[in-house]
Amino acid sequence: MAISLRKNQKIDIDFTKLTFGFGYSPNEVSNHDFNIELSAIMINSERRLISENHFVFYNNLTSPDGALTHTGDTFLVSNGECENDKSILVDLEKVNSQVQEILFVVTINDFETRKQNFGQVRNSNIRVVNNSTNEEIAKYELREDFSIETGVELGRLCRIDGKWVFEALGIGYKADLSFFLGEYFNGLIIKI
Repeated sequence: MAISLRKNQKIDIDFTKLTFGFGYSPNEVSNHDFNIELSAIMINSERRLISENHFVFYNNLTSPDGALTHTGDTFLVSNGECENDKSILVDLEKVNSQVQEILFVVTINDFETRKQNFGQVRNSNIRVVNNSTNEEIAKYELREDFSIETGVELGRLCRIDGKWVFEALGIGYKADLSFFLGEYFNGLIIKI
């Protein structure tokens, strides 16, 4: 049975192949489809993006070390309801030795024009799945009301004393993907 994580709660990751999936259901009140993107930022000990190729998102589907693979969109039917799902596969054995943290973020593309925010999305969650057993080991549900936020730091994998730990974050911003790149930017020009 999966652990239901609370904000800032950490769990040890004692397996090497996993999937991070973001699920959500848009409210019916929106006039536009939601274009929500899951991304991963590979960060070094100085809390900087290692290279532009270590930012995995819809325009860069795989990290250079082969540790992260963006799988695109899938649609799940759960309890008769369509749920959107985005996922990134992770192979911890392949992670570049410079990487100390992998930050998972979601953003709403074109939020200003579409007048959208995460307050218009329900059932938002990040799931951690052990790929060897296909078992969901942890789930973090975003329970806060993100009424103005358009970008959320969902959680992060951290390398601590040679071991990996996942921490649930749930930190919201009124920002797009470029904001997160600016936070971890190291003089790189990245085409979004």
